[in-house]
Amino acid sequence: MHTRIDPAILASERGQRADEILRACVHCGFCNATCPTYQVRGDELDGPRGRIYLVKGMLESGKANATVREHLDRCLTCRACETTCPSGVNYGELAEIGREMLEEQAPKGGWTLRFLLHVVPRPRLLGALMALGRPLRGLLPEHIRRLLQPPPKTADLPASPSKGAGNVLLMQGCVQRLVTPEVQAHLARLLSARGMKPYAAANEQCCGGLALHLGKTAKAKANMRRNVQASQRGNPETVVSTASGCGVTLKEYGRLLGTDEARAFAAKVRDAAELLAPFEFRKRPIAGRTLNKIAWHPPCTLQHGQRITGTVEGILSATGYQLLPVADSHLCCGSAGSYSLLQPQLANELKRRKARALAQHAPEAIVTANIGCQTHLADAVDAPVLHWLELLD
Repeated sequence: MHTRIDPAILASERGQRADEILRACVHCGFCNATCPTYQVRGDELDGPRGRIYLVKGMLESGKANATVREHLDRCLTCRACETTCPSGVNYGELAEIGREMLEEQAPKGGWTLRFLLHVVPRPRLLGALMALGRPLRGLLPEHIRRLLQPPPKTADLPASPSKGAGNVLLMQGCVQRLVTPEVQAHLARLLSARGMKPYAAANEQCCGGLALHLGKTAKAKANMRRNVQASQRGNPETVVSTASGCGVTLKEYGRLLGTDEARAFAAKVRDAAELLAPFEFRKRPIAGRTLNKIAWHPPCTLQHGQRITGTVEGILSATGYQLLPVADSHLCCGSAGSYSLLQPQLANELKRRKARALAQHAPEAIVTANIGCQTHLADAVDAPVLHWLELLD
């Protein structure tokens, strides 16, 4: 792709990187075939190729505009286009640059954004608000009622590493530690039973993914630096997350921060599936019942972001579960972090399509690897929606 980026922008490191990404694009349009929003809307500007042209125009003019905002806001950042692209275009990184420029020139406001940026990343504050809302659960929509259920009590993780080898820093996440803390506790037990020593950092911050995808790059990087510093105090051998959405951001700290410390941190990050793949497991009864037929929903952040495919499926199959076929498993369910709140119409349509595909062969349970997907799909299907780790004993 030929570019004429504004000289002032091109002189910056960000502008040079954007130019490099844009020039890799060959206009083929293969990306549109796997873009969930293009499948729903059929609008070129709501597919990756159209959005690339919009960001290109913004970089060439040096000016943000409402059209770029509208169509970039509709992007899930699922990165299915990256998996499909024959030219290796780093679309997700270009979208980050576009959103950052939009926020610099025309910051977006509103109470929803303020809540997402200033409340959700603070588990103590968010937990207090959730506790206040529980008495009103019966008056709220179903998807909100589920989030306000009293969480199960779980044992706290050690706040510092043990002596010797095998220490694993378990990132607790923001929403996950409040809504499904049993998943973290269960992983801790699985790791401990296999000779590893999980612990949590007392001063863990949000991974930064939420602010990053909203164009608040400086805020995102500040959180990332704090997490890198917090990890250095314990010097873990491995850093693991049970939320693939957090995991993909943690793995990109080196690229985003550009420091040796950040690259060293990112090199230690593993998804839970990568850490558990060498081991054998038994089935774990769920609510007193042993499941057999399950439908697996691979989060976009796992299959397109981290490029981990087949690993969870292999573990579950080896454990004795029958994985049912799911049509269009490469497509997003519509959760995408804050997307389900900011773009509810598109998010609900994608949820409806994904729920239909997952339920087609009547699974006994649906399993996934991300808190966002798990809570988003829970009210759309009859079968329970679980984190895949919960199936392992």
